[in-house]
Amino acid sequence: MLRIFEIADACLKRRQLDLTAGIVIPETALWIDLYAPTIEEARNAEAFLEISLPTKEEMQEIEASSRVYIEDGGLFMTTSIVSKTETEHPESAAVTFVLAKNRLLTIRYSEPMPFNTFPARAERQPGMWATADYLLVGILESIVDRTADILERVGADVDSLSRESFDKPRHNKALDHRDFQGLLARLGRENDLIGKVRESLIGFSRIVTFLTQTFEGRPGGKELKSYNKTITRDVASLADHTNFLSNKITFLLDAILGMINLEQNRIIKVISVSSVVFLPPTLFASIWGMNFAHMPELQQPWAYPLALGLIIVSAIIPAAYFKWRGWL
Repeated sequence: MLRIFEIADACLKRRQLDLTAGIVIPETALWIDLYAPTIEEARNAEAFLEISLPTKEEMQEIEASSRVYIEDGGLFMTTSIVSKTETEHPESAAVTFVLAKNRLLTIRYSEPMPFNTFPARAERQPGMWATADYLLVGILESIVDRTADILERVGADVDSLSRESFDKPRHNKALDHRDFQGLLARLGRENDLIGKVRESLIGFSRIVTFLTQTFEGRPGGKELKSYNKTITRDVASLADHTNFLSNKITFLLDAILGMINLEQNRIIKVISVSSVVFLPPTLFASIWGMNFAHMPELQQPWAYPLALGLIIVSAIIPAAYFKWRGWL
């Protein structure tokens, strides 16, 4: 899909293309957004900006020289951006930003929310996005804000997991009413999302550093560098918060595994104590169940009540002892 944004009435607005006449990028285009572009759309964008666009496979490369570079007079910057965070399966996909011929071009194969929310906001802010440089900084700022929202939600979820894990059980019951498997699954999802956010922030830090260096001598470079410093501080603070959440998740994981181990030990203890309690009655029953011809006590009328009494008493004595020692 190809989206074209231009300045109209001092605001950033999307231009409706007449696809019946073929794909033609107007000269007034300030931002060209390629979402899962077709071959024809990519070729038109390359011809319009006179550059070679990276392929989807090239965008996935992780070395710094393949993610931030200058080629054909254009600035190429690629980073991973998190999307679909409200679903069970969040995604992290590479997005490439290109500054060439005083225009911004973005290439993406996912749908991060800022690519929809930023144009709607920019349309209500006249005079703020007159150049491609400012437009790029504005999009990056929106993505950082969205990342902060994601971390806030993850923090709230981790706090909820912490309460569920450590709240005192009601009615002094054991911990077996807690769904430890569910807690571990939720904790794993949060950890996976944190990992994707951390990867995104590393890429953002690389892009902002690169832009700060290249904005020297460009129109509005001083103000753009000021914006970049703000984004740099925000990215650094988010990275610190990401590390905090990651450490908290690791602690919760260890704590939950520890409680699972305690619960298993409690179950084993109950089984062990039960086996000891029933061992004496089993012994007496085994003795009197022997098929010997001469067992004098069995001929007495009080033998059966005596046997039952001994069996019961032999079970009560160890049970009472374990209770007294606090093992039950």
